[in-house]
Amino acid sequence: MPETARTPDGRTSEPAVLVLEDGKRYEGRAYGARGRTLGEAVFATGMTGYQETLTDPSYAGQIVMMTAPHIGNTGMNDEDEESSRIWVAGFIVRDPSRVVSNFRSQRSLDDDLVASGVVGISGIDTRAVTRHLRSAGAMRAGIFSGDDAGLTHGEQLALVQSGAEMTGRNLSGEVSTAERYTVEATGERVGSVAVLDLGVKASTLEYLAQRGFDVHVLPQTATADDVLALEPDALFFSNGPGDPEASDRHVDLLRTVLRHEVPYFGICFGNQLLGRALGFGTYKLTFGHRGINQPVLDRATGRVEITAHNHGFAVDAPIDRVSESSEGFGRVEVSHVDLNDNVVEGLNCLDIPAFSVQYHPESAAGPHDANYLFDRFRDMVIASKESKA
Repeated sequence: MPETARTPDGRTSEPAVLVLEDGKRYEGRAYGARGRTLGEAVFATGMTGYQETLTDPSYAGQIVMMTAPHIGNTGMNDEDEESSRIWVAGFIVRDPSRVVSNFRSQRSLDDDLVASGVVGISGIDTRAVTRHLRSAGAMRAGIFSGDDAGLTHGEQLALVQSGAEMTGRNLSGEVSTAERYTVEATGERVGSVAVLDLGVKASTLEYLAQRGFDVHVLPQTATADDVLALEPDALFFSNGPGDPEASDRHVDLLRTVLRHEVPYFGICFGNQLLGRALGFGTYKLTFGHRGINQPVLDRATGRVEITAHNHGFAVDAPIDRVSESSEGFGRVEVSHVDLNDNVVEGLNCLDIPAFSVQYHPESAAGPHDANYLFDRFRDMVIASKESKA
């Protein structure tokens, strides 16, 4: 690799390399911070929403590649962030924007990547990498730039292959809040909801508050006693990174609270944990669903929703029939199915007030097809309160 390369506008740029654990190498240009980063290489198919992707805690531990070729043209701002920081382990783009052009922009994407210490790479054929990951599956990877670009091929590959795998990894402790806090209801008050923060997005809390909930956000270390002491009208498990099979403690918490007849809604990781609480297994997808353009069938209405996804694991439940929970929670149906691969995208309990979806109905950065699920949750809580009155 030459010591320097030139961008399309004539600027010089330092070399960088993306190395996959199977030995594949892709040479490009340094982007963002310089140095070395390791993580699981995944691809996201959204044409827009890179800021929401970068600040989504569910991407912790992952090197995210955008399949859209041109990234960064709208810059970055303080309004669209889904958390307090960028969480991705690394960032891969084909053609970073040379200029920022948006009235809401406050700084460039490159500026934020540098400030956050996120090592990235640009100038590689992201279509080729995507096709490879679709065939071979998501895998460990590394981006090397600066002094680390000078390591030998063997040294770089050894570092990648020594990195942690996502299977069996619990990342909730890295992304959860350290202290409990409350977001007060902004709509007509319905009651309170206890939110277990496993990597929650800011827009999720906003939508719950808009539906009339006082939102009590709890760290992932909270116990069932902590939840029940709040006497919440409902429980919510958020999205988050990691393997659901490494979260036995959260599964036990959920089972305990469900047996106290507290209504439940879960998103993404919260769907996988409900599946486990009900007695189903989970498994790792080959390359996962990531992007804001995934077609999902709502089996109750027959409506196809275009939805936002970010998950590498899924619930193993039968989609062709109503099942019986082996943990004593009654009948369960698969409520939503991905039309690309028939992956379970939602669960609905028929005998207890609980449901969940695998995708992200808070719709940041779009689309808005599934936003109604927050209304469904609100209606379920109201009905539960009325039945107990």
